[in-house]
Amino acid sequence: MPRKRKSEPSIQSTETIGTTAVMDAPPEAPIASPVDIIAERESVPVAEPAAPEPTPTFVERVAGRSSRPLVPDPFVVALDNEAGVRLFENRQRRVMAIKFDERPIQPVIDMGKEAGFSWNPTDLVWTKPVRGDSALSTRIDAERLYQKVCQMIRHDKGTEAGQDIPF
Repeated sequence: MPRKRKSEPSIQSTETIGTTAVMDAPPEAPIASPVDIIAERESVPVAEPAAPEPTPTFVERVAGRSSRPLVPDPFVVALDNEAGVRLFENRQRRVMAIKFDERPIQPVIDMGKEAGFSWNPTDLVWTKPVRGDSALSTRIDAERLYQKVCQMIRHDKGTEAGQDIPF
C-alpha cells in the first residue's frame, strides 16, 4: 500500500509589486534529526539513552568467570549482624573470606594478618587461600578467628555476647 505524502507547506500570503510576486516564507521550524523524522513517519517511539549498568557484585564477578552453572558461591558460613562480620567460603577461588560492615579496629586487623589473611581491595574482604593438604585446618582456623574477631568487636562496641547465625 503506498504511503500518503504530507502536503507541502502552504504559502501564507502573496503580494504583487510591479511585475514580480513576493511570497512570505512559512515560519521557520526547528531542524529535526533523521531519527526524529523516521520516528514521526513510522510512529515509532524514540528510545531514551540507557543508564549505565551498575558494577557487578562479588558473586556476579565470580560467577561470570566460570563456565560451570551458577551456584551459591561464595556462601556464608557464619554471620553476626550485631558485630557486622561475615565469614564466607568461596570454593571456586578456594579461599576463606571475612567481610566487615565497617573498618575493624587495629587489633582485629593485626590478628587477621597473623592468622594469614590478606586484604583484597577488589572485593573488600580479608581472604586466606585454602590449600588441598590443609583445607580442613584452614576452615577450622578461619572459624576460630571469626569467633575471636566477633568477641573483640562486640566488646569494643559494648554489646553483650549474642547469637550468631551459622549456616
